[in-house]
Amino acid sequence: MSDATGDGNPSTASDATGGGGVPARRRGRPPRSESSGTRDRILTAARAEFSERGYEKTSVRSIARSARVDPALVHHYFGTKEQVFAAAVEVAFAPALRAPDTVAEGPPDAMGERLTRYALGVWEDPATREPLLAIVRSAVTNDTAAAVFRSLLAGQLLRRMAAHLDLPDAELRAELAAAQLVGVALLRHVIRLEPLASADIEQVVARLAPVVQSHLTRP
Repeated sequence: MSDATGDGNPSTASDATGGGGVPARRRGRPPRSESSGTRDRILTAARAEFSERGYEKTSVRSIARSARVDPALVHHYFGTKEQVFAAAVEVAFAPALRAPDTVAEGPPDAMGERLTRYALGVWEDPATREPLLAIVRSAVTNDTAAAVFRSLLAGQLLRRMAAHLDLPDAELRAELAAAQLVGVALLRHVIRLEPLASADIEQVVARLAPVVQSHLTRP
């Protein structure tokens, strides 16, 4: 695999910095004490690359270049590009993965409002919205990225949510509720369809929560 190798001979003391005094990217594996920081730096670079370039145009080499490490380190910590994407998705999707917990907290007849308020809150916060948007953009344009996203969505979000619903068609109900919430989020934050894009969030929650409640609990 071409991305698994570096671009030349190991650096020496004389090339410890790049042009303009910028530290040169490390080659090979870092000392054990640095491994956690290196892994986090690679993951941060991967999220930025996938967000800016999309899945298809991002490569292990471009991620390594952004993280200023040898491409072999990306393979060492994460494996293939698909596995790097899966790790980046899981980190970006982490706030949304707490949504099933809101289903179980509180009375069943307020489940729809709790889930709607929590899910839309994730999308309203720019810090959590931007990574999610990057994931969605990659998932809708690339089959491999879509498969990674689908696996995470089904295995760690929807099935957990369905487990809190004591109904025979619980998984379908959870998927319909999620589709309702994601659809609103995309129209509001990606397509920016008015008046939804500018509507007060409390108004949106008030109108959407009964629909989500219906998906989750009503016959």
